[in-house]
Amino acid sequence: MEIGWMRIRRQRQVLIFFVLLRLFRAGARLGPYSVVEETERGSFVANLGKDLGVGLTELSTRGARIISQGNKEHLQLKVQTGDLLINEKLDREELCGPTEPCVLHFQVLMEKPLEIFQAELKVRDINDHSPVFTEREMILKILENSPLGNAFPLKNALDLDVGSNNVQKYEISPNSHFRVLTSNLSDGRKYPELLLDKELDREEEPELRLTLTALDGGSPSRSGTTQVRVEVVDINDNAPEFEQTLYKVQIPEDSPIGALVVTVSARDLDSGVNGKISYTLFQPSEDTSKVLEVNPTTGEIRLTTQVDYETIPSCEVDIEAMDGGGLSGKCTLLLQVVDVNDNAPEVAVSALTSPIPENSPEIVVAVFSVSDPDSGDNGKTVSSIQDDLPFLLKPSVKNFYTLVTKTALDREARAEYNITITFTDLGIPRLKTQCNITVLVSDVNDNAPTFSQTSYTLFVRENNSPALHMGSVSATDRDSGTNAQLTYSLLPPQDPHLPLASLISINADNGHLFALRSLDYEALREFEFRVGATDAGSPALSSEALVRVVVVDDNDNSPFVLYPLQNGSAPCTELVPRTAEAGYLVTKVVAVDGDSGQNAWLSYQLLKVTEPGLFSVWAHNGEVRTARLLSERDAVKHRLVVLVKDNGEPPMSATVTLHVLLVDGFSQPYLPLPELAPDEAQADLLTVYLVIALASVSSLFLFSVLLFVAVRLCRRNRATFVGGCSVPEGHFPGHLVDVSGTRTLSHSYQYEVCLTGGSVTSEFKFLKPIISDFPPQGTTSEIEESHTFRNSFGFNY
Repeated sequence: MEIGWMRIRRQRQVLIFFVLLRLFRAGARLGPYSVVEETERGSFVANLGKDLGVGLTELSTRGARIISQGNKEHLQLKVQTGDLLINEKLDREELCGPTEPCVLHFQVLMEKPLEIFQAELKVRDINDHSPVFTEREMILKILENSPLGNAFPLKNALDLDVGSNNVQKYEISPNSHFRVLTSNLSDGRKYPELLLDKELDREEEPELRLTLTALDGGSPSRSGTTQVRVEVVDINDNAPEFEQTLYKVQIPEDSPIGALVVTVSARDLDSGVNGKISYTLFQPSEDTSKVLEVNPTTGEIRLTTQVDYETIPSCEVDIEAMDGGGLSGKCTLLLQVVDVNDNAPEVAVSALTSPIPENSPEIVVAVFSVSDPDSGDNGKTVSSIQDDLPFLLKPSVKNFYTLVTKTALDREARAEYNITITFTDLGIPRLKTQCNITVLVSDVNDNAPTFSQTSYTLFVRENNSPALHMGSVSATDRDSGTNAQLTYSLLPPQDPHLPLASLISINADNGHLFALRSLDYEALREFEFRVGATDAGSPALSSEALVRVVVVDDNDNSPFVLYPLQNGSAPCTELVPRTAEAGYLVTKVVAVDGDSGQNAWLSYQLLKVTEPGLFSVWAHNGEVRTARLLSERDAVKHRLVVLVKDNGEPPMSATVTLHVLLVDGFSQPYLPLPELAPDEAQADLLTVYLVIALASVSSLFLFSVLLFVAVRLCRRNRATFVGGCSVPEGHFPGHLVDVSGTRTLSHSYQYEVCLTGGSVTSEFKFLKPIISDFPPQGTTSEIEESHTFRNSFGFNY
């Protein structure tokens, strides 16, 4: 076990050794290598295979390659031989400029396993550039009285090479006055200085031309030359003098740019440069320098911009004349600007009142301040306003005007005024300025609301749904704003019994009228009320209008039969003699309809009959008549169902059942017998017999009573007839139906009772109806009494 542990330990040591070796080699540096600039492409630099200690096969299999900074391929690796070669010509000045030494860094990359080696290549300089002066000729001005030994520096030459190949010294062409010295700058560059060895004499030699040569330290040496022109400057002992010490000039302010102001002139007794004079403005102000310029040679002073009298009415500036030697003289220019009428009046609204209330006289609307920068008459102004406006322009204190109203304004007539006020100066030509202001007239609540109609008529169909929009009332107010905001309301009705609050409501904002509940034409056909419109002004103004609501009838009532009554009691039985002729009036159905108009137009027709063709009903008055002569074969009892229908849409109807009994005469009473079902009669014959017996006994008693009554009547009237029959004459209170207001005739039906003394039973005779055009004369109590009398005979009509 100890032997195995020792073996593992040795393996770890070997592994750590190789890892450290790899790391050491990754940080290893090659070179440095060196090459001269401008070396031809493909030139040998070094053998990397030897330096790396690898064979040629390993270089190829591991993919060795060169990586340069900036991905520039200055070098190439020939894998077959391991040689490092120049890939392109190297220009040291292009690569490094003035930097020395010039070092190019590159890496050698090997894969499988990955290894990177740092390397450097130094590019050595060669003397391939000559010194060059930036100027082909340098001019040097030196006073003729300059002391000996004065040094005059000159501009140095430039050389792109470095080190000893750069400029090393300067030489001057042979002459009797100057020699050249080579001096060093702080950065190591060398520059030339001319040293005066002999005094100059301008009159003897006014100018010297020298050749300056710059030499580098290369081998062979390179050089560059430039020309130096030395001008001997004369001694300046005379200053320039102006012809006038003060120039006064006036110029109109509308003078164009470039206009000549004045020409100043000075002279100098010196000659040459000392006698050559240049003119300038001496320490001008900022405003003056923007307005004037002087020609340095001729002394002409011109305008650079237009002058403005209102800005600079005058200016004063000194003019300097300087000769070439630096001596100068001065004069003063006093420029006065002459005003012209070039400014229109300037108007400012100092105060403006808008809107102004209507109905208020003499109100100050606006205050204007007027100014004109011009002078004299050019600065005086007059004002005007349109003639068709109710405003007046009044002058106030200096340069101030007030705009006031002439009369009270009416907003409803005109709510806005556009006023143009014109201000004109008195210059030549006259200039004017117009000021436009808008004056609004504010509203005063001086107009009451006005309804579009004095009265409104609204038609509403009955049985409407609650909250139905019936219509609208509309009012307008000529005022504006809150004064024109209207509120609608219902006014108390004149009829105190009209429940208006439960019938109608009104929208206070828009005047819409709504029905609060369903209206019934039969209960309330029309009604009137007043609505009011009140504005929101202070004080509030109001007006009112009349609204008439007409309830339009709807066919919501079925016909109601007044006669014969349909009260669930014994049916009404009509007696018809078999001897009746065709057209015999059996009875008349009387009905009414609560609706109106065509909804109340009633028509009658037979709906069901026992024997068709025997009876007919008149469609318009409800009279039931026989359609033909009666025969013995016709049944005794007949059941007629009459349909009463109105003319509404949709139509509504009601039915009435009539029982008609055909009799041979009036000798026996015919009582309406209840109809029994055939099966019930067969089931209980005993009951039928008992009923017949009871009816017979009752009839005997009834006719006895009738006979007694008839005798009393005959005695009362004191009249006797053949056969002992007494018939009352005159009006008999036997009105069966009396209806008014239903567009039907009022008919009176009268029956006569005849009693025969020679028979045990009484005989009734049915007489024709008596049609009367006059209204019934009996009272209600008499009618009820008559009805009771008729019922005593056991008949229902």
